[in-house]
Amino acid sequence: MEKQRLLISVRGRNDAIEAVAGGAHIIDVEYPGSALGTPYPLNIQAVRKYVPGDRLVATNIGEKQHVWATASQAALGVAIAGADIIKVGLAELRPRIATDVMKKVVRNIKKWAPEKTLIAAFFAEEELRKILDPVAHSQEVALTAKANGILIDTFFKERGMGLLDHLTILEIEAFVERCHQNNLEAWVAGSIMKEQMSGLWRTGVDVICIREAATKKEERRGRMGKVSKELVEELVRTMPLEQQCLKSASS
Repeated sequence: MEKQRLLISVRGRNDAIEAVAGGAHIIDVEYPGSALGTPYPLNIQAVRKYVPGDRLVATNIGEKQHVWATASQAALGVAIAGADIIKVGLAELRPRIATDVMKKVVRNIKKWAPEKTLIAAFFAEEELRKILDPVAHSQEVALTAKANGILIDTFFKERGMGLLDHLTILEIEAFVERCHQNNLEAWVAGSIMKEQMSGLWRTGVDVICIREAATKKEERRGRMGKVSKELVEELVRTMPLEQQCLKSASS
């Protein structure tokens, strides 16, 4: 099995320092006000300076990319700012349009920053699945667009529902299998709690994305709480033992 990785979303430098110290593999710079909240480019650069070279920095360009030229500009901007991985939200787009937008973003990034990883992001809520079902149909979009992987997240954070309120473990297993059949990485996110993570790792998912579970309950202000090194360490320990060993060997 390829190495599974834990992603921790951070607001800035202080969160990033805690996430790195706790053993996170990917440090994701975002503004937590929405599902794929967009951070200030200088904030991405500041985080990159505090993240060791053996860790990856990710970021978002927003949940809804309805204009391919604007999406391409945003993706190129965060690539220049220091992101290794760029997540592109494709909410509310039907398959043909989602494919076209993602294809243009990939084409532009590969022209100027071919080493970057591009992740197409889709959402688990029923009303969005009716437009494009990420379990069954996202693979064709990502494969045609030549993206590197797919993220399933939750869109409506204010509803207080997590990924497993919308998808079953069997559906996530099917999603992972379809991704891997097409040589795509399978990522999941969406208010995932520590007690849910062992089951999710067993599906074979490549990356689990976390924010809330890495922040102390007493400090949470919506999704604006501070990341804690100790909580990140606890999340790392939910991984299969052989994956934890890989993590230790690379630290």
